[in-house]
Amino acid sequence: MAVGVFDLFSVGIGPSSSHTVGPMRAAAVFAGELKDAGVLDSVASLRVDLYGSLAATGRGHGTMTATLLGLEGYHPELILPEEVEERLATIAESGVLNLAGASGGGVELPYAVEDMVLHPLTVLPRHTNGMKFAVADAAGNTVREATFFSVGGGFIVREGEEDAARQELEESKKELPLPFRTAAELLGRCASKGLGISDIMFINERASRSEEEIREGLLHIWSVMEACVETSLKREGVLPGGLRVRRRAPDWLERLLKEDKDRNDPKYWQEWVNLIALAVNEENASGGRVVTAPTNGAAGIIPAVLYYALNYAPGMDQASQQDRDDVVVKFLLAAGAVGVLYKEQASISGAEVGCQGEVGSASSMAAAGLAEVMGGSPGQVENAAEIAMEHNLGLTCDPIGGLVQIPCIERNAIAAAKAINAAKMALWGDGTHRVSLDEVIVTMRETGKDMSDKYKETAMGGLAVNVVEC
Repeated sequence: MAVGVFDLFSVGIGPSSSHTVGPMRAAAVFAGELKDAGVLDSVASLRVDLYGSLAATGRGHGTMTATLLGLEGYHPELILPEEVEERLATIAESGVLNLAGASGGGVELPYAVEDMVLHPLTVLPRHTNGMKFAVADAAGNTVREATFFSVGGGFIVREGEEDAARQELEESKKELPLPFRTAAELLGRCASKGLGISDIMFINERASRSEEEIREGLLHIWSVMEACVETSLKREGVLPGGLRVRRRAPDWLERLLKEDKDRNDPKYWQEWVNLIALAVNEENASGGRVVTAPTNGAAGIIPAVLYYALNYAPGMDQASQQDRDDVVVKFLLAAGAVGVLYKEQASISGAEVGCQGEVGSASSMAAAGLAEVMGGSPGQVENAAEIAMEHNLGLTCDPIGGLVQIPCIERNAIAAAKAINAAKMALWGDGTHRVSLDEVIVTMRETGKDMSDKYKETAMGGLAVNVVEC
């Protein structure tokens, strides 16, 4: 199907959409196929191979444990954090995996994280995030095997089906009332129909969902974002993984509530935005429930900027709940439209183009959403998205220890502020500007191609090697 807003904003668990959500989803697909094909009873052994970035930073990103859960039949959008902890503890203690057994009828196999085969220096042709599954019978004969690629944002592609998937995508676009691949095409649709960017996205979403389903779905996405913040603000201590990064969000909230008692003093807007971004990404780093927006590593930016829109945009202090809900829907639709442009023309995978594809695209999407709900014209919204990405170009993905903590958590807060500033700058213009969003997206893609692999989620360069972990 054509990429839509609910593909870009999906519920999952941390810490990484490409290294946690994608591998879990691929493993669950493989396990489901074994069950559907009726071959589970003949399975006696399992082999999992991880390649490239999945192998290089998989431990810090939760790839191995997420894969185990997927093989048991759990899906990232449905599993709860407490289920994650329970199942992983059971597997670690017993050394037994219940293949495809999440809903009953599985096969128990002796298998644990240590049994996975890692190939950090081997990159498969399609993408650096590659993984192979194979099961064999008691005689050692292969029963079934498959190779998947986790291409960013939780999206997966199966080897050998790339062309078919691409053709299906193109065919599904033909079913959209107002399809677009580039910002120029999107602006053309707006001009010909006299509509805003969020309106175009809404019309396309109606090709597969009712208006009520779209609205309810987007409000649910926002409710999960809010719940993520609330959960994070109740947790204290240090984040898992060994870096001993202290959670800051609870202390920041306490201080903010003392200084901004009514939570409406405009001079504290940036502190609140920082708080929301930090809270989301601290929860993500601990493996909590988050919304990919469009990735887990960049999950705090859109919630933080949407919080700004709901609390500091003109007129919001007098807005009804209906008006506030309208802002959420409009914001996410406009942000989603820009996200489609990045998926169509470039990448949102840090392992493919660096953090410019994750934090950069999220900042760009958030800027577009904010400009839209603040009354921007299509040209101004496109300009806001362009400004935000232009000033994230070249951003590397070099997390210390392969953990989505340093510099990822603070980077979300910085990028949220960039998005707000980009929207404000665009709204002070008339929508005309020298550099187009399409040109910046292509530049991001080409910069990613030229970027050394050590700066693309491999933990082989940058902060990952220049900062002592302990």
